[in-house]
Amino acid sequence: MKLLRVGPPGRERPGIIDPNGEPRDVSDLIDDWDGLALDDVVLNQLRKIDLTTLPSLDPAERIGPCVTGVGKFVCIGLNYADHAAETGADVPAEPVIFFKATSAICGPDDKLEIPRRSEKTDWEVELGVVIGKEAKYVSEADALDYVAGYCVVHDVSERAFQLEGTGQWVKGKSADTFGPIGPWLVTRDEVEDPQNLSMWIDVNGEKMQRGSTATMVFGVSHLICYLSQYMSLQPGDIISTGTPPGVGLSMTPPRFLRAGDVVTLGIEGLGTQRQVCINA
Repeated sequence: MKLLRVGPPGRERPGIIDPNGEPRDVSDLIDDWDGLALDDVVLNQLRKIDLTTLPSLDPAERIGPCVTGVGKFVCIGLNYADHAAETGADVPAEPVIFFKATSAICGPDDKLEIPRRSEKTDWEVELGVVIGKEAKYVSEADALDYVAGYCVVHDVSERAFQLEGTGQWVKGKSADTFGPIGPWLVTRDEVEDPQNLSMWIDVNGEKMQRGSTATMVFGVSHLICYLSQYMSLQPGDIISTGTPPGVGLSMTPPRFLRAGDVVTLGIEGLGTQRQVCINA
């Protein structure tokens, strides 16, 4: 199933894409696409319903973040060997973990705000993994059972804030609008192999990133297992799993986003995003 949320910011309604590709309203069946609704029991009940009988949603309505009530936005750094190489970093021996503020989350086509004082706002297309039930000390073999679904994440980054001052990466990752997610959450049963998805990003129509989840250093199962040894993963938590090569920081000379730029990105089977950059 493809789950989505539509409506003005803060007033989104839960929806679902029917077999004909039409968005349908499920607000009479669930409150919202939060952790409680992502449980397998709830999703299996929805699978038994004839979705074409549900009220239609206006396809022109704003699409919001595909999930709400996110407790943790966990990100993995340098998780593609070719991206690590382009940044001059060694491939890590174990996953590099950092967090992104949940206030960065926004809809897939919302405006992307260039922060004040920013000169180095950069793009990163990433596979998002949304947890469906509590994961604590799980095995790698069982890890995918804890996934509700997958989505496109744009891990927007301000490189000076991230790398040139003191402190950790979170400063460069957490500005408002730096976490577009969606358009849909695609449930795990519809993603045959999360380690075989093509991904891309363009800026003003120019090819920037091209890659595949096949080249991850640490795959989705390993990441869930690894993280669950250090923290419980709760329903609705997002893991953003890293980016392939082609970021602006690594170009010669480096290239960064400016007001007026248009960023488009997507992942095979998970939909696309489009953001127009504006000054904050």
